[in-house]
Amino acid sequence: MNTNLCRNKNCFFFPLLIIGFFGISAIVMLLWNWIVPSISTFSPLTYWQAMGLFLLSRILFGGFHFARHHRPHKPPFNHPEFKDKFMELNEEEKLQFKNQWKSRCCK
Repeated sequence: MNTNLCRNKNCFFFPLLIIGFFGISAIVMLLWNWIVPSISTFSPLTYWQAMGLFLLSRILFGGFHFARHHRPHKPPFNHPEFKDKFMELNEEEKLQFKNQWKSRCCK
């Protein structure tokens, strides 16, 4: 049994997540209170209202994307199975394949 709990990435990640959430809420409050009251009749926000507004906007518009969602996607033709399959084609089949994709892409 592992008794060292801080070997897990969550020991470092979770406090940063909480600190980041509170920091972004403060930024939302400052930006709202700097911009919105001067251009409209809306009143300034409190810190907790800014936190609620940030949370609501992330739920409605952005979602919460963490690092696993931001991996770079490889192009479909860069997949090893596709490369192997394409390399097994003879010249006539390769030319036919290329022409099919040109007709699909260049409509």
